[in-house]
Amino acid sequence: MEQEKEIVNRVANSVLQVFDLEDYYQEGERVALDISQWLLEGFVLREKDFRQALKDYNWEQYQDKFVALHCSTDAIVPAWAYMLVTIYLQPYAKLIVQGTINDIDIQLYQQTLQKLDYTQYADKPVIVKGCSRKPVPEQAYVMAVNKLMPVAKSLMFGEACSSVPLYKKKR
Repeated sequence: MEQEKEIVNRVANSVLQVFDLEDYYQEGERVALDISQWLLEGFVLREKDFRQALKDYNWEQYQDKFVALHCSTDAIVPAWAYMLVTIYLQPYAKLIVQGTINDIDIQLYQQTLQKLDYTQYADKPVIVKGCSRKPVPEQAYVMAVNKLMPVAKSLMFGEACSSVPLYKKKR
């Protein structure tokens, strides 16, 4: 009988470095806050009424949440209105952005990727992992490549078994 060969994980034994953006996902509840609720018929900002509505609102419900401010109607909202809402939210929310939930994730990844030390990827082949169970905005992949390209020997995208080559440093 033929002796069984031991299965060897060549990926684990290689110098290939995996950069998984999912590892840098910041946990926390993300919520959208529509300011049209404080506009007359959802369209007209009356300053006095707007200020009073903000003053009377329960801001504590946003404690430790990531908040995306937006207006769901086609109202023309002055910049100061978003600023004023931010002033009320600031003592409670972890992060406030004007935009969408996706914009929250983009900003969180931008903050995180800016702080990382990329020296462990110096002169090594790096694969930017493509599949994730958590929401990773496409822009986060662009940000990661911008940080990795100056240090990595090569960049690929996907999984070790089926990756797409992206970049190879010139010798």
